[in-house]
Amino acid sequence: MKLFIMEWENQTSGSDFILMGIFSHTPTHIFLFSLVLGIFTVALLANTVMILLIYLDTRLHTPMYFLLSQLSLMDLMLICTTVPKMACNYLSGRQSISVAGCEAQIFFYVSLFGAECFLLAVMAYDRYVAICYPLQYHNLMNQKVCGLMVASSWILGSFDGIVDVTTTLSFSYCGSRKIPQFFCDVSALLSLSCTDTSTFETLVFICCVLMLLFPLLLIVISYARVIMAVIRMSSEEGRHKAFTTCTSHLLVVGMYYGAGIFIYMRPTSNRSPTQDKMVSSFYTILTPMLNPLIYSFRNKDVAKAFSKVLGKGKSRE
Repeated sequence: MKLFIMEWENQTSGSDFILMGIFSHTPTHIFLFSLVLGIFTVALLANTVMILLIYLDTRLHTPMYFLLSQLSLMDLMLICTTVPKMACNYLSGRQSISVAGCEAQIFFYVSLFGAECFLLAVMAYDRYVAICYPLQYHNLMNQKVCGLMVASSWILGSFDGIVDVTTTLSFSYCGSRKIPQFFCDVSALLSLSCTDTSTFETLVFICCVLMLLFPLLLIVISYARVIMAVIRMSSEEGRHKAFTTCTSHLLVVGMYYGAGIFIYMRPTSNRSPTQDKMVSSFYTILTPMLNPLIYSFRNKDVAKAFSKVLGKGKSRE
């Protein structure tokens, strides 16, 4: 790995990459940039609050909320990987990003994207066990099993990030250094290489199948069984609670996997930089804000925990 870095630094010394960004300095784009900063702030606060609530309230110390806290942590890290650099470049008027900065973005972005794909499948399995096998739930989703599945999600995502960083380091970039994105995206970076990247692009496609379609298949199977179990429930209250929890998760899955499949599983010939920017901004900026809001607004336990924390704060005053 060190050898790869030294080689690439020799190739790129004195020449950073240029992030083209998504905003100009027209009044409309200034407004949109301000909107993105507002979304970033909300996402930062909402995910931080979600993590703290789950940590502080003992009633939320369950597998489902532990998994939700990990989702919030991943979203928090994902939005902090791209937006601060984009905002810094826009406000300073600079568009450059160093080789090290570019590789750091690729590693964290790919790792978090992959980890979240696997985590969403784990969350679907958790709901499947909770609804279809309620009496065995605490045995099947005990602390050790839950921790192991979460750790596996992080490890698999990180492995994919290491593979992508190591491979992109081995390519030569001898032409234009203008990346048609607001962050260092692997597919956008490959288009700048003067090395034949067809083999790696095939590898990326295979990885996307494993990271997107395989977890998605598990999610579909899990929720197909969940829906059948919910329909057979005799309790109206239980049916409503199960549907509320599951629809929140399915909404998040739809947004995340839909954008991911659109970006990474289309043929290269059909790709448009403008479309890629729009969809990338959706799941790297908007989705991290929507996830905690979807779960908090539709979840009474989270609302109660928030009220409890606010009550304690007021009583101390």
